[in-house]
Amino acid sequence: MNEPVKKWYVLRAAGGKERKAKEYIENEKRLKGYVSQVLIPTEKIYQIKNGKKILKERVFYPGYVLVEVVLTGEVQHILRNIPNVSGFLTEKKGGDPVPLRENEVNRILGRVDEMASDGEEIIIPFVVGEPVKVTDGPFNGFSGTIEEVNEETKKLVVMVKIFGRQTPLQLDFVQVQKE
Repeated sequence: MNEPVKKWYVLRAAGGKERKAKEYIENEKRLKGYVSQVLIPTEKIYQIKNGKKILKERVFYPGYVLVEVVLTGEVQHILRNIPNVSGFLTEKKGGDPVPLRENEVNRILGRVDEMASDGEEIIIPFVVGEPVKVTDGPFNGFSGTIEEVNEETKKLVVMVKIFGRQTPLQLDFVQVQKE
C-alpha cells in the first residue's frame, strides 16, 4: 500500500510567538503520525550589553514555522486552528497550501545545520574612523578611533592616546563598544 508522502509547508505564525506555535503543534495529539518535524530556523549571535557579551538566539524567518507533514483529511484544518498560527503560506488568498520545493528545503536545512555548527556570530559592524571605548583588558576605560577592522579574526586596531602619544592596540570586537 502507498505510504502518504510528507512534504514541507510554511505556516504563518504571530510575530514573536513562533516557539509557542511549535510547542502547540508538537503537543497536539491529533497530529501524531502526520507531523514528523517542526522547525524554526534560528541563528546564534553575540550582543554586548553593559560591557558584557551575551549570547542570543534570533529567529531567522520571523513569523514563520516550517512543518513536515502529510496533509490529509482534517490535518490542514487542525494546523490552521493551532493558537498563534494564522494559516499556511499560499499562492493566492484562500488557496491551497503550497509545499516547499526540494531545493528550497535543502537550502534552509543546510543553512540551519551550518548555523548550528558555526555556533555564534558577532553582529557589530565597526567602521574605520569610528570612535570607540575600550571595555575590557588593561586599557579598560580608554577611548580611541578605529584604524583597521578584520572581520575574519573579529579584531580591531584602535588608536588610543596613552601618555600624550597615539598608540595602536589590537583588540577583539567584544573588548570595545561604540561611543
